[in-house]
Amino acid sequence: MDVNERIKSLLAAHPIVLFMKGTPEFPMCGFSSRAAQALQRAGAPFHAVNVLADPEIRAALPHYANWPTFPQLFIEGELIGGCDIVVDLEASGELARMAGDVTGAAQE
Repeated sequence: MDVNERIKSLLAAHPIVLFMKGTPEFPMCGFSSRAAQALQRAGAPFHAVNVLADPEIRAALPHYANWPTFPQLFIEGELIGGCDIVVDLEASGELARMAGDVTGAAQE
């Protein structure tokens, strides 16, 4: 399976995916940390992919998504954006709504 197929497979398998540097428990970049924390505060269950542990995905994802930096948040296979967008969506309450729509959970 080539790297683009692997990315598509990850996006199909998980409704909310955060491609980040490090893990939510041990982020390796401040932007990735802020995005993961915003998702957690919004109550959004997400699958994290550590791009530092997978050089193929790290190299291919910016071309696949047409987004040059990490982190990258995808919801239902669609690129939502990076750290600033995720933090802004969380602050407005929109991130919790989007996560609730996808997971079927009631978000407050």
